This record gives sequence, structure tokens and C-alpha cells, in this order.
Amino acid sequence: MNSRIYGLTGGVGMGKSTVSRLLKQMGIKCVDSDDLARKVVEPGQPTLEMIRAEFGEGFIGPQGRLDRSGMASLVFDNEEQRKKLEGIIHPLVRDLWLEQVKQWEADQITRGVVIIPLLFEVGVEGEFDRIICIACTGNTQFERLRTRGWKPEQIKARIKSQMDISEKMNRSDYVIWNEGSLDEIKEQLRRIFS
Repeated sequence: MNSRIYGLTGGVGMGKSTVSRLLKQMGIKCVDSDDLARKVVEPGQPTLEMIRAEFGEGFIGPQGRLDRSGMASLVFDNEEQRKKLEGIIHPLVRDLWLEQVKQWEADQITRGVVIIPLLFEVGVEGEFDRIICIACTGNTQFERLRTRGWKPEQIKARIKSQMDISEKMNRSDYVIWNEGSLDEIKEQLRRIFS
């Protein structure tokens, strides 16, 4: 039995978490690289020590946790610093999701999805049988991020740090258009996974 492994990407605030939840409801295995990235910077993890050594104590909070907000302010305003951080975190996260894919294959799971916001940016599209991109209009994206409490300059910096969504859409095998209801997203997923 062959496994088919899908990569799921899309812009920030376009609905990757929603799709992940719906896929799990459909019984499709998922692993989210953002969850893995949070795991590798937990207190006691070597990654956190690497970040401390590279960026200094100022980015480690009083409970020994990464100051995610402070780090985001630094890296989304400074491409060189962002690349340094990505150089520490991305290889470890990649190892973890590759390990998960191997486990799915060993368990003869027929379909699995790895959610990677920066899938094309980090050049891992060759690891997948098919690529899915979730997308919406720029206005919708902006409003969704604003409701998270982000300031306009934070939103612009995050969007600017990623590949343009139209390029992601062009490079993907499937596009899920997230401008409607949950039922409309479910229907698009059913077509892909039927």
C-alpha cells in the first residue's frame, strides 16, 4: 500500500489551521510545522539554547521560555535576523515532520498532510506527492490578522516575509479558496481527497 503525502501551504491568516481541523475530522493524518516549531523552542530544548547563544538573553522570558513576541518584532523587521532564526529552527522542524511521514508510511497510512507555511520558501516541495495551497483575497487576509490584534505594520511585515500568494497558488497542484463558509472548504477538500 502506497502512502500519498500532501504538503499544505498558504499565506499567514488564510486558513491553514481551519483546513487542518477539517482534515482531522475527515480522518486524514496531519502534522503542522508551526506546532513542531513551538515544540523545539520549549525550555530545556537544545534549540532554545542555540537561540539564546545567537540572539542573547533578552529573548528568553522570566520562565525560561522564548519571548515569541519580542523575537517576532526583531525578525519580521530584519531579513538577516529572520534568516538566522530560520537557520536554527527549520532544519530541526524538517527532521521532525520527515520522521512523522516515515511513521505514516510504516503504519501504512494512505494519506497524510504536512502543513508548512513556508513550503516553497524553504524548498521542500520535492518531498510531497501533491501540494495544496489555501488562499483568500488580500483584504480578507488583512482583516483576519487584524482580528488577532496585530497592528497594520506587523501584518505588512509578516506578509512581506512570505512568497506572494499568487506564486504559491501557481506552483501548487490544488488551490482551496477560503472566502466562503466552512461547508465550502469541506467540499473543496472532499474533491481533493475523494
